[in-house]
Amino acid sequence: MNTPDATSSGSSHRPDATASAPLLKGRAVIVGGGLAGMLSAAALAGHCDEITVIEQDTLPTGPQPRKFLPQARHGHMLWCGGAEAMERLVPGAMEDWLARGAHRIPLTSGMVGLSAQGWFRRWRDSHYLISCGRDLLDWVVRERVTARPSVRVLQQTRVLSLTGGPGRITGVLVRTEDGVERVVEADLVVDAGGRGSRAQQWLTELGVPLAKEEVVDAGTVYASRLFRSPAGNEPFPVISLQADVHAPVPGRTATLLPIEDRQWLITLSGTRGGRPTGDNEAFVPFALGARHPVVGELIAEAEPLSGVSTYANTANRRRYFEGVSHWPEGFVAVGDAVAVSNPVYGHGMSVAAQSALALRKEVAARGLTARGLARRIQRAVARPVGMAWILSAGQDAFYPGAAAHRPGPADRALSRYVGRLTHTATGNYTVATALTEVMTLSGPATGLLHPRVLLAALAGPGKPRLTAPPLTERELALAQSPQKTP
Repeated sequence: MNTPDATSSGSSHRPDATASAPLLKGRAVIVGGGLAGMLSAAALAGHCDEITVIEQDTLPTGPQPRKFLPQARHGHMLWCGGAEAMERLVPGAMEDWLARGAHRIPLTSGMVGLSAQGWFRRWRDSHYLISCGRDLLDWVVRERVTARPSVRVLQQTRVLSLTGGPGRITGVLVRTEDGVERVVEADLVVDAGGRGSRAQQWLTELGVPLAKEEVVDAGTVYASRLFRSPAGNEPFPVISLQADVHAPVPGRTATLLPIEDRQWLITLSGTRGGRPTGDNEAFVPFALGARHPVVGELIAEAEPLSGVSTYANTANRRRYFEGVSHWPEGFVAVGDAVAVSNPVYGHGMSVAAQSALALRKEVAARGLTARGLARRIQRAVARPVGMAWILSAGQDAFYPGAAAHRPGPADRALSRYVGRLTHTATGNYTVATALTEVMTLSGPATGLLHPRVLLAALAGPGKPRLTAPPLTERELALAQSPQKTP
């Protein structure tokens, strides 16, 4: 990993290639060394002379937990729309994940899913997801990005404020590990500071108008635990039991993710009035109490490998930076610094990757110091953010007390249409594939308005409703086998 006093040739990794890229020039500062920060560094690596990543934590040298990333202990699904964006930014990442034990789960044959309208069928494959621990995902990206010669990392360093004025940001004021305060100058500052971002405060202190902020909080709490996979190295599907946001009961979910090292990562969630706890003894009973008990039944006799970890910072929160009337040059925000979604929808990492691609495209086309660049980037970032917001906050808003205002007529009409699509998708391949395209952030939501999708939704599912989870006899036998040790 590069530091201010260390260099690396980076010869083992292909540099970003953009045919129309302008000559290398300028300096960038990235606030935050998490996934969004590293992907932003990758996006800028071919278009800057210097990229300084400023991180308050000490970054692990392997796939280990980070102090400031408590959500890493919970299930993360990297949809193909995000995985392919990451591969474009960090070539070879996919190969590394799979070589180190990650699973490439085909969709929909590799997923057993219960929607609000019933069980999805396991159709022939059209998409995929990557399933592994968050620590492994982050480490592979971090290892490759920090090997690039233009990237250096200041660890144990805290950003105190932005420098410059309301018209242009010129850098950041930092406090280093030894307590020294100094300015790090930059032509572009990228805030990838995550849920703890202080961008609103920093910009307001400089006289930039406050961005509109929206919060939708269903009060969701997550509880996760690792188990030895009874299936060993045999392939096993992801199991995802979704909540019904319109039911007059708390929304409970249960997810089983096969991850590296022959483990199952089980993540449970519940909204107000039905939340899981950190009690080890209560974990399986809570899973059995989901809308279907299949996840609880599969882990009832499995060997636990960890205690229960909980996480409650799950509100959907969006800052509409793209709408600020006088946005300063030299500053952009990406990832969770712009918007965070309820993790149950699994879009955070994919949105960060697609936002970094948007960053690279704009900088490659115009150069780091082009007039109006920051506003262009912020508006481009808003596109993947907006898609994920509709899919997460648009659903969570129906839980009692989740939003300041109940969903209006347009929201209810959209929800009814999505419900109709989901109902049809339980027995229609065309609609199931269209929904998967949107859910994996592989295509625009307008695909759900294609005439063939509309006609299929009007006709309804062509196959009868499934009455049980579509597990095969082999999968049931593997799950029920006594294998509990490596």
